[in-house]
Amino acid sequence: METEAPYLRIVAELRARIARGELRPGERVPSTRLITREWGVAMATATKVIATLRDEGLVDTRPGAGTVVRSTEAGHGPAARKSSPRDRELSRDRVVLAAVAIADAEGLAMLSMRRVATELGVATMSLYRHVSSKDDLTQLMTEAVFAEHPLPARRPPGWRARLETAGRLMWSVFRLHPWAPEVLSMTRPRVQPSLIAYTEWTLGTLREMGFGITDMMHAHLTLFGHVRGLALNIHPEAQARQDTGMTNDEWMETQGAQLAEALAAGRFPAFEYVTQQDFDYDLDAVFEYGMQRLLDGIEARLRAVTGDRRGVAGQRRTP
Repeated sequence: METEAPYLRIVAELRARIARGELRPGERVPSTRLITREWGVAMATATKVIATLRDEGLVDTRPGAGTVVRSTEAGHGPAARKSSPRDRELSRDRVVLAAVAIADAEGLAMLSMRRVATELGVATMSLYRHVSSKDDLTQLMTEAVFAEHPLPARRPPGWRARLETAGRLMWSVFRLHPWAPEVLSMTRPRVQPSLIAYTEWTLGTLREMGFGITDMMHAHLTLFGHVRGLALNIHPEAQARQDTGMTNDEWMETQGAQLAEALAAGRFPAFEYVTQQDFDYDLDAVFEYGMQRLLDGIEARLRAVTGDRRGVAGQRRTP
């Protein structure tokens, strides 16, 4: 007897939940991570479950909300996705915008050419007239989101304020699009005008300060590494909060027994001290603290390189 594929059994159960009203229109369906946990299946299977529900017209992807039950007004099934030939006309911009919406809502792991085609109601192969591959698509996505947040036309006075401006703006882009740090590379960057503008802003500032090529590049890469590296935690934390329904602090409270056991021998006094203090673990605060300390280091290096106090005079500092 042929065994039904695991993903079809899960689809059937979720379909039944929707039919019974246990999952109502607009409510979030289990994420891929929750599906893997509840049914004990692989991530690929969980991804196929969501894709099948979407193909059946039962769910939609909403930026910032994830995958939710489609409203009754929107209709269900392939017929509901039919559109006029004019609506179905594709362009590169439409493909990129659809891909950004998927990645914003569910993360880069859920993005595929088939998935984008489903959202647009077109055949998957039709996308390749506008983008050559998924890798090409992700590069266009990052170019698009950074183009939406250009650096100011007028630079603020002082090198520190200029570097702060670039760092904070990049951080804000990553906050809005948590998948973007995964696409960018420090070692093999792609040629993307909107991102080159950020690099030009930083390198131009460092050059005007009097730094040579080595200091310019090391400072630039260190600042970029700080912003990107910290931003890589944004999506996993948001996903964990969605899956568990708990904040970071609430989750830590569930680790009390294991933590007490680890600290019982007294081998980690500094860590034990930290656990007894009131500390707000806020990624935005960590970003700002790290950026300011890096700029302090650049200031100290500037003094050593130039032999004067140009790194201090007239600079606004944020504590």
